[in-house]
Amino acid sequence: MEQYLIDNNVISDFFAGQYSNKAMNFVSEVIDLTPNISVITVIEALSWHSSEVNESIIKEFIDNSHVLGISQKVVERCVQIRRSKKIKTPDAIIAATAIIHCLTLITSDSDFTNIPGLMLINPRSDKEIPERVES
Repeated sequence: MEQYLIDNNVISDFFAGQYSNKAMNFVSEVIDLTPNISVITVIEALSWHSSEVNESIIKEFIDNSHVLGISQKVVERCVQIRRSKKIKTPDAIIAATAIIHCLTLITSDSDFTNIPGLMLINPRSDKEIPERVES
């Protein structure tokens, strides 16, 4: 069974309904399986300026997620990534988290492309989205 790490941009775009039906269904299925998110994603999501209703939805999403912290292995992979590619530290931490935990990163951020060992799905590209999520 493939497992996923959800990036911050996917959370915001999903809750705003900005994806195709296929992508909305896919992300919804991933979320229903207890989503994995990085502690960096928690920080980013809680930093949004949003209404109390939206903030409540985000907090509930986070509470129902498996939040992955920054272990020594993640730090070491993050350093490797930053030495080989110009990428912001938070994005390198998210990429390293996905790699270390053998998760496919769901993101529409192009900064994650061409990172060795990182598996990606861009929900803005229907051709990248699996037909179904296996539980």
